[in-house]
Amino acid sequence: MELLLSLILPAYNEEERLPECIEKVERFISAQNFPVEVIIVENGSRDRTLALANEFAGRYPWLRVFHEERSGKGRAVRRGMLEAVGRYRFFADVDFSMPIDEISNFLPPVLSDYDIAIGSREVKGAVRYNEPAFRHFTGRVFNWVVRILAVHGVQDTQCGFKSFSAAAAEKLFSMQLIDGWAFDAEVLFLAQHFGYQIIEVPVQWYYDDHSKINVFKDSWKMIRELLLIRKNYYSGKYTARK
Repeated sequence: MELLLSLILPAYNEEERLPECIEKVERFISAQNFPVEVIIVENGSRDRTLALANEFAGRYPWLRVFHEERSGKGRAVRRGMLEAVGRYRFFADVDFSMPIDEISNFLPPVLSDYDIAIGSREVKGAVRYNEPAFRHFTGRVFNWVVRILAVHGVQDTQCGFKSFSAAAAEKLFSMQLIDGWAFDAEVLFLAQHFGYQIIEVPVQWYYDDHSKINVFKDSWKMIRELLLIRKNYYSGKYTARK
């Protein structure tokens, strides 16, 4: 039977949140009538994330664990996407600020035959819960910058829930160069460059005040990475990696 879904979970210093995450994943998988694989990519953690992930892998046959020495969410997601074998390859944050059951909205029969479907907190039908007004404002400003520099016409490039067809994942992530937070903007930039269809799917999203993103520090890092995307493009680095 074809494996329908690969769920990729990048994990950096997630010792505290990983057990609850796996509980949610186990409940989700047990409710499905199709095969699922889960891939945890631990990268550079300083806590027991890798040991815990390996313990869970010994318990659940649907779970595979990979280790990357260096940190970087982009590095972890790329490894997971290229190790995956599912028809659809969905990456999510361990905290599941989007309820895990909403993954079904990215899969047949609700949605099928797409290249890329991304969770969106901005399109019609999306709901944000408990997000401070300032955090929402800074997010919209950053999205405006993303749309100018890299990804045109997409309302929410940074929501941490995105699904790719196998073909799109294998091509785009094999060309991905950025290991930091702006990796998904880079992948979407490449997707538009190569003519892939991008669909925004409305999600329910719950603000987590334990987020690892520092609004000011990480926003400047991401803007530098957005400029690097343009530099890489004009220097022919992406074309050379077709």
